[in-house]
Amino acid sequence: MAARPSFIHNDADAPCRRRHDPAPLKALENAPLEYAAQPRRFLFEYTQAAIIAFIVALFVRTFLFQPFQIPSPSMEDTLLVGDHILVNKFALAPLSHPLERLFLPLAEVAHGDVIVFRYPGDPSQDYVKRVIGLPGETVKIVNKVVYLKRAGEDGYAAQLEPFSNHKDPGSVPPNLDNFGPVEIPDGHYFVMGDNRDNSLDSREWGFVPRANIIGRGLVIYWSFTTDNLEGAQAASRDNAAGVRRILSSAGAFFKGTRWDRTGLLIR
Repeated sequence: MAARPSFIHNDADAPCRRRHDPAPLKALENAPLEYAAQPRRFLFEYTQAAIIAFIVALFVRTFLFQPFQIPSPSMEDTLLVGDHILVNKFALAPLSHPLERLFLPLAEVAHGDVIVFRYPGDPSQDYVKRVIGLPGETVKIVNKVVYLKRAGEDGYAAQLEPFSNHKDPGSVPPNLDNFGPVEIPDGHYFVMGDNRDNSLDSREWGFVPRANIIGRGLVIYWSFTTDNLEGAQAASRDNAAGVRRILSSAGAFFKGTRWDRTGLLIR
């Protein structure tokens, strides 16, 4: 049964009238103000979220991870020109107190680490190389073979380096294939590229200070072959319709991406 409307009697002889409730009218009067405030509230919340996201991204980039692009073949075949890598900055972060290592997942720079660092000759440039020698060790190269003498030891030990290669023998000066011995000073590191015949490294410009090391290479998150780079650029300069230009650029992107290298850990 449908609910009856409520009535109120002023007196016994007066006709019945519907009860008047002023609450709905007040709600309607206030409604325009609430509706007008909603866009401002949305804008405030959106701006607040954007600022927080920016701060988090800045924190991650400054202290945890940072992307880099490989511009030269000095680390082939570990890293190729066009590889985009993510560098773990936190793992090699310098610590003010040794006790911090008991609680934080940090590590010392080790043999074989692929590191990104500020080039000692021009700190505005970032280089990527592999750590060959640690502070206090002595390095020498005999007929392209790397030998290390550890601190406190007498003899040299030949290093097994499955990552190194010599693609262009005879292209480097003889003093680089037969180098040293040199002792690595405290707080410095001896680094070389995996592509030994096409790498400017510690054999020519010296050691890397610990303070210059940015982080350790972690993963290849994207790789794009330079063979298709010109095609992508030409597509972006094409005078054709916008849709065609976008499709051409997208095609170059998918054709140029090295999908088999995406997600590879850097070893």
